[in-house]
Amino acid sequence: MSLFSSKIKLGVIGRKNTFKVLKESLSNNENTLWFHCASLGEYEQGYPLFIELKKNYPDIKIVLSFFSPSGYEVKKKSSIADIVVYLPLDKLSNCKKFINLINPILVVFVKSEIWPNYLKEIKDRNIKSILVSAIFNPSHLNYTILKKAAAKFDYIFTQDEDSKSRFESIGHKNVVNAGDTRYDRVLLAKKSNKDIGYIESFLNDTNCLVVGSSWEKDHEIIVKHINNSKINFKYIIAPHEINVDKIKELQKNIKPKSILFSNISKENIKSAKVIIIDNIGILSKLYKYATIAYVGGGFNGEGKLHNTLEPAVFGVPIIIGKYFNKFPEAIGMINIGGMFSISNYREFELTITHLNKEKNLLKTGLINSNFINNKVGATELILQHLK
Repeated sequence: MSLFSSKIKLGVIGRKNTFKVLKESLSNNENTLWFHCASLGEYEQGYPLFIELKKNYPDIKIVLSFFSPSGYEVKKKSSIADIVVYLPLDKLSNCKKFINLINPILVVFVKSEIWPNYLKEIKDRNIKSILVSAIFNPSHLNYTILKKAAAKFDYIFTQDEDSKSRFESIGHKNVVNAGDTRYDRVLLAKKSNKDIGYIESFLNDTNCLVVGSSWEKDHEIIVKHINNSKINFKYIIAPHEINVDKIKELQKNIKPKSILFSNISKENIKSAKVIIIDNIGILSKLYKYATIAYVGGGFNGEGKLHNTLEPAVFGVPIIIGKYFNKFPEAIGMINIGGMFSISNYREFELTITHLNKEKNLLKTGLINSNFINNKVGATELILQHLK
């Protein structure tokens, strides 16, 4: 498949180097912790726990593995871990060799990572293992191999009560509903947030709509709004894909003056109405400048909505597309009035008009910041059990 997909090719090449990297980087007398994340989203979910364990146990070496290139390529130079590698495929010979090289005193898997052969080998060697921010979907119950593998974790810390009940239904005794560590993650990000050059000057005390992780279907609504709106707003658009041709097309369709973030200067920000972000890694920092946030992916089908906790932690009202039912945090914020789901341009305009009133902005933003603050604490609960 790597012949047809550059992403899969990266993973195939990267996995060939895993054992070589581990041999060169580890010695037999070192204590190691092994963290495994499928991709970047799971890494962000596990980050608060990784930070605390590194702080509490500075002499332990940390090995971080990813299955997906989208996690490994972004975090291969992570300051959290001493070694970052691709996880070899779940073949028994790979598992034995991998664990022989690492010899971890603790294994932490994040969210839905249930690898039968790895977990068998971990259990056979009496190595402690935990699954954090776990979700066990009803479909998992159909697979005997998954049920048997999940039972091998020493402790499972779930995101919600439903997942806790499902793990218990397969006979697991040590299951704790700790909550979702992503809430701790966004709070950490808020505390460490730094200003981004020129953005304050660009805004000049004007209200701002920050559009995050947006796709073409989101752009159709946003661009129409920018070209026709009479409200005094500025706009920051951070597309999900940093594709030169698509960004050029987006910029061409916007009538007011727009500039690329890569070309920003003291001179061109004065007259610009729109900034288009053409790099990766600063979106979560941009939300602090938002009066209102629009989070993309909600028109791409179920399960495609992007991170709505990042703007919520800054007390920002949020607008999303029509598909959100696989995201408990989105359902929660919609139910309490901090987030609005729209199906078309007209609904978007009605929502913007409603929110463009100071009392509505303040009330809605406070709902979201309280929602986040009431959900933090999963990391501390997990740490107490680990101690």
